[in-house]
Amino acid sequence: MQEYLMPFVGLLNEMSPYLLLGFLIAGLLHAFVPGRFYTRYLSRNDFRSVVLAALFGVPLPLCSCGVIPTATAMRREGASKAATVSFLIATPQTGVDSILATAGLLGLPFAVIRPVAAFVTALFGGALVGAVSRDEAPLSGAASREEPRRPFLERCRSAVQYGFGEMMQDIGRWLVVGLLLAGAITILVPDDLFAVSSQHPLLGMLIVLLLSIPMYLCATGSVPIAAALMLKGLSPGAALVLLMAGPATNMAAILVVGKVLGRRTLLLYLAAIIAGAFGFGLAVDTLLPAEWFRPLPMSVLGGHCAMAAATPWWKIASSVIFVVLLAAALFKRYRKTKIQTDMKNVFKIKGMMCNHCKANVERALSQVEGVSSVEVDLAAGTAHVEGVFDPQKIIATIRQLGYEYVG
Repeated sequence: MQEYLMPFVGLLNEMSPYLLLGFLIAGLLHAFVPGRFYTRYLSRNDFRSVVLAALFGVPLPLCSCGVIPTATAMRREGASKAATVSFLIATPQTGVDSILATAGLLGLPFAVIRPVAAFVTALFGGALVGAVSRDEAPLSGAASREEPRRPFLERCRSAVQYGFGEMMQDIGRWLVVGLLLAGAITILVPDDLFAVSSQHPLLGMLIVLLLSIPMYLCATGSVPIAAALMLKGLSPGAALVLLMAGPATNMAAILVVGKVLGRRTLLLYLAAIIAGAFGFGLAVDTLLPAEWFRPLPMSVLGGHCAMAAATPWWKIASSVIFVVLLAAALFKRYRKTKIQTDMKNVFKIKGMMCNHCKANVERALSQVEGVSSVEVDLAAGTAHVEGVFDPQKIIATIRQLGYEYVG
């Protein structure tokens, strides 16, 4: 037990300071950058909109499920397909939290190359869709309401609540899974298992790609997995493929993108991600020094007493604070809200994965004619709608957002 626990603690000590800083920056972005700012400049089907969408998306800490409703809302407000695809590719691969975690665990070169690869791949995918797509009509529906101006202190409070509340609720479980898998890999995977990737980089990348595309991996949770696999012989290029393809794709995202943007756009979206991952993976393995891409020894050697004793106090304190905040966030995330109401006003919805999904559904349903209030229970997967409204319009709006109406 101790043999497994100590590598896990070592990973946590290395990542927690960067994660706390990343969650704080995520909250500040959410509180101080207006939501409509991201859609105002993205309506044209030109390369400028593609570039701006990628620039907006790279620092945003949205996972591959959270980015789908955000991108859908952008499309509804008039963003072009090219800009929407650029945003979809750039956003889930990075984020300030995952970039900082990458720097702490994999080193500065990886932390620089990762957002650059995401940005370039987003430009390629967006330009590809812009060149092929001819249908530029925005999705039907009302535009988002203007956000009221709030006092500075209220925004600061909102930043803390979002960063250490909603963000932790959304990616906390995947981050824990990533850490646990990394610890398991450290102990159970033979040291020479991925030695073939050093001799045959393309084969290693192909294996990683086939495993990454259908699975859900958040940008931050994939970092410790990549580090553990690299220490088992996985080439840096193949690790980069994991860091790009894992967060950018999963079966849920693939299904929703196909439904909202169309099958042709979905194929171009996947082609851009695959081409970008392979291209940058090969560049890392063949053009750059291997010594640039070595996971920090503390990431898996934290089990040695000498190293554990040498861990700075502020890293240990960061780990304790992070665990407490994460436990509180996950408790709130999975605690079902007890709503005493008429069940005919409750709509069961499948596909809501995070607080971005919740906010998107609440915002869209509140704009349906006759609706006076909407309350979404994320844990239960339900929406409680009050008012005098047409239920078929509620169902149509749910499906238009890309979610499934269950009953």
